Amino acid sequence: MGDKANAHPGAAGRATAADHPTSVRNVVLVGHSGSGKTTLVEALALTAGAVNRAGRVEDGGTVSDYDEIEHRQHRSVQLSLVPFEWDGIKINLLDTPGYADFVGELRAGLRAADAALFVVSASDGVDGSTRMVWDECAAVGMPRAIVVTHLEAARADYEEMTRICAEAFGGDDPDAVLPLYLPLHGEPGPDGHAPVTGLIGLLSQKLFDYSTGERKESEPGTDEVPVIDEARNRLIEGIIAESEDETLMDRYLGGEQVDVKTLIEDLERAVARGTFFPVLAAAPAADGARQGLGTVEVLELITRGFPTPLERPAPAVTTVDGRPRELKPCDPDGPLVAEVVKTASDPYVGRISLVRVFSGTLRPDETVHVSGHGLEDRGHEDHDVDERVGALSAPFGKQQRVLSHCIAGDLACVAKLSRAETGDTLSSKDDPLLMEPWQMPDPLLPLAIQAHSKADEDKLSQGLARLVAEDPTMRLEQNQATHQVVLWALGEAHADVALERLRSRYGVQVDVVPHQVSLRETFAGKASGRGRHVKQSGGHGQYAICEIEVEPLPGGSGIEFVDKVVGGAVPRQFIPSVEKGVRAQAAKGVAAGHPLVDVRVTLLDGKAHSVDSSDAAFQTAGALALREAANDTKIHLLEPVAEVSVLVGDDYVGAVMSDLSGRRGRVLGTEQTSGGRTLIKAEVPEIEIGRYAVDLRSLSHGTARFSRRYARHEPMPQQIAEKIREETRVAS
Repeated sequence: MGDKANAHPGAAGRATAADHPTSVRNVVLVGHSGSGKTTLVEALALTAGAVNRAGRVEDGGTVSDYDEIEHRQHRSVQLSLVPFEWDGIKINLLDTPGYADFVGELRAGLRAADAALFVVSASDGVDGSTRMVWDECAAVGMPRAIVVTHLEAARADYEEMTRICAEAFGGDDPDAVLPLYLPLHGEPGPDGHAPVTGLIGLLSQKLFDYSTGERKESEPGTDEVPVIDEARNRLIEGIIAESEDETLMDRYLGGEQVDVKTLIEDLERAVARGTFFPVLAAAPAADGARQGLGTVEVLELITRGFPTPLERPAPAVTTVDGRPRELKPCDPDGPLVAEVVKTASDPYVGRISLVRVFSGTLRPDETVHVSGHGLEDRGHEDHDVDERVGALSAPFGKQQRVLSHCIAGDLACVAKLSRAETGDTLSSKDDPLLMEPWQMPDPLLPLAIQAHSKADEDKLSQGLARLVAEDPTMRLEQNQATHQVVLWALGEAHADVALERLRSRYGVQVDVVPHQVSLRETFAGKASGRGRHVKQSGGHGQYAICEIEVEPLPGGSGIEFVDKVVGGAVPRQFIPSVEKGVRAQAAKGVAAGHPLVDVRVTLLDGKAHSVDSSDAAFQTAGALALREAANDTKIHLLEPVAEVSVLVGDDYVGAVMSDLSGRRGRVLGTEQTSGGRTLIKAEVPEIEIGRYAVDLRSLSHGTARFSRRYARHEPMPQQIAEKIREETRVAS
């Protein structure tokens, strides 16, 4: 990094197994959809020699094959790994989805990487969700750099975009976000737009011309020198401010010329520490060209400026019973500790696990211990099992290059781990260990489904189990109250992809039905009821009479049954029968078919027959008495209310609070947080926030997040309750 003259990759091309952590760089690409992440990955692979100028992927594939599979399986919705070599360094590029619905894939990429490239479109700018990811990286000290793309757009302005990046990402120190290069423009076209044909290196003061498809170095002309000087001086001051040599700034301000080599070394250290964030530019190669604009500079940044896996502290590790375990950082000879960062299914080879090794060395055909944290609320089991590792490979498009091993710091695809799920830990079967999990976003968009046919019903359970095993950001719920199967997703696109995977991968066709919330009923006031079940049909008849009184109780009380029968009017052996009948009827509901709760039922009197009374007769009488009591008073329909916390930028607070009020929400308060954001706390009926995950994203331009948890049930407004009762009557 730092404008080397015509750098060549040396042993470049498709990656093999790394032999030491210092020869590995794990880099995640972050940016909104359409920013050019995958195009940049392809351009870097071409420059590195992983694909050749003619467009052929080595070992029989084609660039079009690679592009097709990226589009079809990974490009929009999944994390994908593209490994290759440059200058003797293995680079693992992790391409993440740009859609907010697939933030789980993004978090997995952040977990597996040691540094991040933020890809920003010169024509679209920086969106709110990209800023939020930047803040996540800052919170854990991950080194970052910015690559500006789409410089060919007519309205693209590189200088303005570097200013926007400094404002968006610099925080209190905009001089920590500065360009390393300025664009070199060619002759203006008929529309007046001058294309970017090369770069001007600010430290080396060299020109790097890409107009021929090959990087060519030259000296700047007299007209370029003044343009360079101002930006160069600011860059030097920014680098020196991050230097570990505290005397360097005084010497520089005193007029001493700082050696370029010293500046580059300080720059590389500051980037690796995550205290300086350079801005670069890149564009794909033209047809037939070998190098895209800026790709050599980006590869130099990755190999020379980004940290090795040795420089990243590993996540906390414990034994499976919770005792802390100290490990040397990224030691290939240490105990095996690896993590499944992604799980996918291949129609030909079965389940494939993308694994990051943090300690030890993973080898094919060895038996490992799989430790799972378990996410029971999302349909994942907590498990500890031994499994035999299948083949290890490095993916590239449709190709899979077999690896002999995978050392600490490297990534590989592992075949045939039938039980391992995303987030699980692989360790030695003789020394089982467990890594602290990364934070998974909570799926908050419900999707109620049912099998389309009997054949689909037979396959549904297995298909859903495989679906959630691959994607821990999806939650599977078997709702006992509504008897619905509910998939909880992060958004509409996430839900659509899940349904398509069910259909195409697992052969399960489902229908989406309206999602129901768990409504309940209760008595508005005290009421009495008499249950009379008397039938004579020859032989033993049925005889049971009971009188009850029902009164409402505070929320959360459930059903309370009290016996106040005197004089044996109802024989002792039949009092439990009355209670059983009352509770059975309460479970079915007394008005709109929803469970009855929060009432005290008191048995006052009754009659029995010495021959014809029975357990079944008094159960029926108890149910009849409760239904009659319900006709004697008003029945409230209770709806679940959720506590909702919304973290939103200050610019959108008014709109969010107004929207919550329109959903019958009660705002409980607001709290100012860091980064110009406000935390809004409110209580909102759950029936009003079924699509809140989608609506809030639209309302806040993707910058807000929310969480929800059940608070209680409370009476629904009369007009809404009547509408639901009418819908229930029509449906029945």
